[in-house]
Amino acid sequence: MNIANKISTFRILTVPFFIACLLYYSPSKDYLRFFALFIFVLAVFSDAIDGFIARKRRQYSPAGTILDPLADKVLLMSAFIFLYLIDTGIRFPLWVSLIVLSRDAIILLGIITILMVRQKLEIKPTIWGKLTTVFQMLSVISILSRWNFSYMLWSIAVFFTLASGIDYIRRGFAILYAPGGGCN
Repeated sequence: MNIANKISTFRILTVPFFIACLLYYSPSKDYLRFFALFIFVLAVFSDAIDGFIARKRRQYSPAGTILDPLADKVLLMSAFIFLYLIDTGIRFPLWVSLIVLSRDAIILLGIITILMVRQKLEIKPTIWGKLTTVFQMLSVISILSRWNFSYMLWSIAVFFTLASGIDYIRRGFAILYAPGGGCN
């Protein structure tokens, strides 16, 4: 396992600690919000570091193409679920969390469908997907930091979430219905 994959694995392993901080949070235990923020920011930096290392050292691997996006999805989905359920001072509205979770569920179902029909899939991130991840991460940081303008960040995140979701659906159909795909 290369260094980039180890860092992605580390990011996945931080998620239970992040969730635990949120689950045990209460106004009298405000330090847990700061621990959750620290863990989340550490995970965000590890995402940047593993991407940098993978590009710099050309450490691309089949495991890495799965681990890196999986780590992002698990971290962000957990954040959007628990920061809707738990009020740390500011919380995500239900509609924001539903849009984020729905997009990821649709992408997952699309991947499964394409793999069943095509027997293979090359996953390539898009600029829309990268912007979505950045603004979703900034939204979580803003909620945990109790920034008054959090709604602006999550509104931008929702825009990119919808745009990237539409783009992934469009690309998925193009792959699924391409000649030789086994679909009529």
